[in-house]
Amino acid sequence: MGMLCLGFVSWGSMPGSNFINTNKYTYGKSKNGTAIVDIARKEIGVRESAHNSGKRISEYLNYVGFKQAAPWCAGFVSWCHKEIGLAEPRSAWSPALFPLSRMARDGLPGMVIGIYFPSLGRIGHVGLIERVQGSLIFSIEGNTNVAGSREGDAVMRKIRHKRAIAKYADWL
Repeated sequence: MGMLCLGFVSWGSMPGSNFINTNKYTYGKSKNGTAIVDIARKEIGVRESAHNSGKRISEYLNYVGFKQAAPWCAGFVSWCHKEIGLAEPRSAWSPALFPLSRMARDGLPGMVIGIYFPSLGRIGHVGLIERVQGSLIFSIEGNTNVAGSREGDAVMRKIRHKRAIAKYADWL
């Protein structure tokens, strides 16, 4: 007679898995998740004084090693992590915020989201999850605008459907 085997496999523990285990969070209650969201909220309304530049934008860019105007969404996300005492991520390159070791299959407050741009063939914009409500992600993003552009001019709160998020990364 055949043997019946029932078991549980965690995606995060499978060899070759592209996902980390996100069970360490109590949704929205992670100390670092709450702290980074608080930092990002304080930045809402920061605007460029000229294309990809301004006093505060320069602080985000300087943190990731840029001394001149450049796209700054990843610099903003990196700077927020620095403000809560984390050394990483520290990059102005959006795709660099999604190494396999940091990937998550679902988003939680404080995690990084990546928006894929077919015209670039890569992640071209990032932000931080403020909260999740059903199929909606409420995020705080730098270098965006009302239309959700990756070449905007402000730190803004955005609402995106989960289908619009290409990747999630956990740096907390």
